[in-house]
Amino acid sequence: MEKNTQTMSNSATFPTDSEEFTYTQTRILTTDSKHLQKNRIVTGFKPGEWLGSYKMLRTRCLQAMDGKNWSTLAVTSPTPHSGASLTAANLALSIAMELNRSVMLVDANFANPSICKLFGITATTGLGDYLANDTPLSELLINPNMDRLVILPSGKEILNSTEMLRSPKMIRLLNELKTRYPSRIVIFDLPPLLSQADTLAFSPYADCVLLVVDEGHTKTEELKHAATLLKEINVLGTVLNRASDNKIKYQAN
Repeated sequence: MEKNTQTMSNSATFPTDSEEFTYTQTRILTTDSKHLQKNRIVTGFKPGEWLGSYKMLRTRCLQAMDGKNWSTLAVTSPTPHSGASLTAANLALSIAMELNRSVMLVDANFANPSICKLFGITATTGLGDYLANDTPLSELLINPNMDRLVILPSGKEILNSTEMLRSPKMIRLLNELKTRYPSRIVIFDLPPLLSQADTLAFSPYADCVLLVVDEGHTKTEELKHAATLLKEINVLGTVLNRASDNKIKYQAN
């Protein structure tokens, strides 16, 4: 069977359920299964409750997003160390397991990028280089040797990240990513909402936001403050991470 190609060129096509992806303008970096398992990335585990929880989260998110024709999702948390980056990575992988979907996972946390660390891959350039230096996206994208998933690393740290994330250039990029492939979901891993202004600045431009809270870490007043800040934003729901029964739980808004 002839393989279709997913690239950043206008001639790229999206494969049907029975076809495979090849990448000609995207770097392919091999990941290590032991590293993935150590970092609790779902592809490092056999089917079970851990993977099942993320598949349930995937189903609930896609049902809500498809119902409103949404394709961009920002993932954040009220405070650091709540598992937002892990949730973004595993949700992206779970969606990529769908045969009729593709996913772009964007690390938009310039101060504390985590996505490449979670996958065990190295990237010196990324979104920051695109915004600050006009580096072409085709030189920045990475496929972690997993079908239907492309990562855009954070790349260069930019001091005016809040302003850059709401700049016309970033909005044009967001619109391009939304419309280039009709079956693509774009997930942005953003900094903690209460720690940096970046998330509040960018979140109105994403279709919706997923809020991750830590059962034993996030305080009630922090969650209420975050909810107040997001009152004008489409909040898809809340993920309870590190729940007492060792699962993640999703609460729709």
